[in-house]
Amino acid sequence: MSPDPRYAPLFQPLRIGPVTAPNRFWQVPHCSGMGNQHPATLAAMRGIKAEGGWGVVNSEYCSIHPTSDDTPAPYASLWDDGDTANMAAMAEAVHSHGALAGVELWHGGGRSANVLSRAAGLGPESILSDTAPWQNQRMDRQDIKDLRDWHRAAALRAKAADFDVVYVYAAHTYLLAQFLDPALNARADDHGRDFDARTRLIRDLLADTRDAVGDRAAIAIRIEVTDEDGRGAEARAEFLGQIAPLVDVFDVTIPDYGVEMGPSRFVKEAALETHVGHIRKATGKPVVSVGRFTSPDTMLSQLRRGILDFIGAARPSIADPFLPAKIRDGRLDDIRECIGCNICYAHDGLGAPIRCTQNPTMGEEWRQGWHPDRVPALIGQADPVLIIGAGPAGLEAAVTLGQRGIPVVLAEAGEPGGRVTREARLPGLSEWGRVIDWRLTQIGKLSQVTLYPGSAMTADDIRETGLAHVMIATGSLWRADGRGRSNPGGVASFSGPNILTPDEVLNGARPMQGPVVIFDDEGYHIAAGLADLLAAEGHAVTYVSPAGTVAEWTTYTVEQTRLQARLIERGVSLKLGQIVTALAPDSATLACAYTGRETSIPCVTLIPVTSREPQDALYNALQNKGLATLRRIGDARAPGLIAHAIHDAHGAARAHLTAQPPPRRERPIIASS
Repeated sequence: MSPDPRYAPLFQPLRIGPVTAPNRFWQVPHCSGMGNQHPATLAAMRGIKAEGGWGVVNSEYCSIHPTSDDTPAPYASLWDDGDTANMAAMAEAVHSHGALAGVELWHGGGRSANVLSRAAGLGPESILSDTAPWQNQRMDRQDIKDLRDWHRAAALRAKAADFDVVYVYAAHTYLLAQFLDPALNARADDHGRDFDARTRLIRDLLADTRDAVGDRAAIAIRIEVTDEDGRGAEARAEFLGQIAPLVDVFDVTIPDYGVEMGPSRFVKEAALETHVGHIRKATGKPVVSVGRFTSPDTMLSQLRRGILDFIGAARPSIADPFLPAKIRDGRLDDIRECIGCNICYAHDGLGAPIRCTQNPTMGEEWRQGWHPDRVPALIGQADPVLIIGAGPAGLEAAVTLGQRGIPVVLAEAGEPGGRVTREARLPGLSEWGRVIDWRLTQIGKLSQVTLYPGSAMTADDIRETGLAHVMIATGSLWRADGRGRSNPGGVASFSGPNILTPDEVLNGARPMQGPVVIFDDEGYHIAAGLADLLAAEGHAVTYVSPAGTVAEWTTYTVEQTRLQARLIERGVSLKLGQIVTALAPDSATLACAYTGRETSIPCVTLIPVTSREPQDALYNALQNKGLATLRRIGDARAPGLIAHAIHDAHGAARAHLTAQPPPRRERPIIASS
């Protein structure tokens, strides 16, 4: 395909201060779950982004001093020369592909509990840490002087590490945002008595940073366009105009992280436009912002209408590090569009390198040497592989094997999609269907892959094909018997017409007339989504969970508060801290998760969301039947997230007939004496 001239503006260089960005694609600073503990992993991941065409590639939040310690969250750091060397590896990886490298200097202020460094936290006022029952010290004049010295020293290290863009970070409730926030900064001195005083520290740090990096690097500021309460837009715009001479590029956002990082269930593309569209006029400087941009036409519109000068992205650059290159080369249908599931962010919150549902190679660039757009071809001729099941795992395995040049026969009992098709029927989750759409598009381009929908196969059918290599991707189904965390042995009374499984509901079955109880013993999004769906249809729904909140695990995916609010708005009755222990024809027995005290609530239909049963009977029937290779992949092996199924299938397809080295590890090793 040839480049589409419509998108040429996206590839025009733009000068920002002393450096020039090669195009308008700006990977904004985003958490990676790698930080200073995995510098080689981090450098390789960021380098792949640059290879994929991102013109500016930034680090995650980068601590300037031990008083800004976010342990156990993984963060980058520029505390000393060792950190400088590690961060230089990232800059070098980015530069090797012609992109600019940026670093976001960070101090957490009162949000840093400093559990590793044990340093006292700092802030404009003494407040409780977000994560611990202790407070920071109120900064005095010496503390402010020290902070400026630390920030300047970190900027000098950033310069020594060869970064091209250096951020002053004044957003997301960290230290500089705390000084800006009138609710958190009630000081009566020249750093807090009024708006000008609250902005003084930012002005000083911008000047200090400019002095430190000179004409070597551009100065960026990341800042919200309103106060934390959503007010003060005019004052903020005036302030941004005043500091414009000190700033080369404005990275702007809003205080509501649930919108900035909003999951697709609630927030759609370009959601920040109405909030940030005035900043370019207010400052006269280049502006970048995010919006989970996946459509090239939306990106182009942002530039042409003067909303943005750079298309900022975190999640779309994770889902497809080669998104810019694919637009440039006219390969639009090859773009892995972000589905907004926020599994990337969840893994950073879990303290692990980020993962991605769409892109199974994310986080594996250094560890396993995986590339998002290339898989090693199999040398020589290969016999076909028969894959049973065209859900997310089966489709991913088929694509990856096909890209390796291996013939694939893909048999699906119904229509392709599996659990993704079912889950995408929940309110707001239609974009999750991109997982299937992208893989079907790729299969359509691979002549060596043949898909047979409507082709249920038994073990005898498989043997009769004569194909010697078989992968079983038959998925999993939600259990009806209640087996899960709370009732590991199941519940004898969970049987009969009173029970509906989530799969049955998502396939079109509906509860009997009367009260519906949904028992969420899993804690992710399915039970809350079913409650939302059925309540919207007019059913009287009670949501029961042993957790203290609705869909507890979705805290990691930035969905929890909105999911709970949605159920409250729908009129769903919430029974939290409760376990369903028995079912009668017209009632369910609940036990308090803490005291065991039992109560009874009306229930005509129970939908247990407890655990899933791997559909591995076909795999078991084929063992020791003379096949050359037999593997079960995805949920048929171990039910998990959709991301787990795709990653497992991708790895299995890479390993087929090819010896794989063990994954590399990053860890300190004590030198022998």
